[in-house]
Amino acid sequence: MSKAAIVGLMLPFFSLLFFAFLYPLMSLIAISVTEPQPGLANYARVFQNPVYATVLLRTLRIALLVSLLSLVLAFPVAALMARSKGPKLALITACILLPFWSSVLVRTAAWAVLLQRNGLVNGLLTGSGVTDAPIKLLYTQGAVVVAMTHVLMPFMVLPIYGALRNIPTDLTRAAAICGAGPARAFREVTLPLALPGVTGGFILVFLSALGYFITPSLLGSPQEMMIATLISQQIRETLDWPFASALVGVLTLFVTGITLAFGRLFRFDRLMGARA
Repeated sequence: MSKAAIVGLMLPFFSLLFFAFLYPLMSLIAISVTEPQPGLANYARVFQNPVYATVLLRTLRIALLVSLLSLVLAFPVAALMARSKGPKLALITACILLPFWSSVLVRTAAWAVLLQRNGLVNGLLTGSGVTDAPIKLLYTQGAVVVAMTHVLMPFMVLPIYGALRNIPTDLTRAAAICGAGPARAFREVTLPLALPGVTGGFILVFLSALGYFITPSLLGSPQEMMIATLISQQIRETLDWPFASALVGVLTLFVTGITLAFGRLFRFDRLMGARA
């Protein structure tokens, strides 16, 4: 295939990427350093005000909690999928992909119904005698973490499943023959080979959680505000576009830095034992 044909095939994709993502992002970054006057005053405001610094740290903490919880819950599911075949695999896959058939708004609203004061969860707690009265579950950080984990966990399951599916079963059998127990075989054979999938899923979930908006807005309180909600508030309520653009720039810097750091720490070719 000629170079001209390759360029022609790639041109629509890069055009869409530029006009739908890069151009709006660059426009916002330009606003953040040119309005109301040229300089970095908007960025200094982000870090000088402890309220905004707290929102940034909270966003990082919640994203990390969601990623770790998704990893803990997703790995057993992915391992079960890797060992399953036929109708059993199809059923598990359908259960994982089923949430994609409904919007994030619908799934978040469902959690709001479950966690409300007279909802199913409080009904089970009071009915079983665990609590004497309904407790506050909605509009808490726990509600935000649980709902975001439910929404984002498929992005953790699928990469781990792909990595586990490619591990030859002969390796674990060989480890067992050499005297390794299940725990040691998992630690020294399965986990290192599955690490690219784990890392890929962790990056997907963590970066997605950093910019999440709908779930924290509906299930969290102002005390659990994340940076995406803060950006929306600055645009819709205070109409402070320069400061909102600075927040977008900070979030973009965080995402870029974290992605580069993961790329440096977890080289897929090294994890798979390939030579540089």
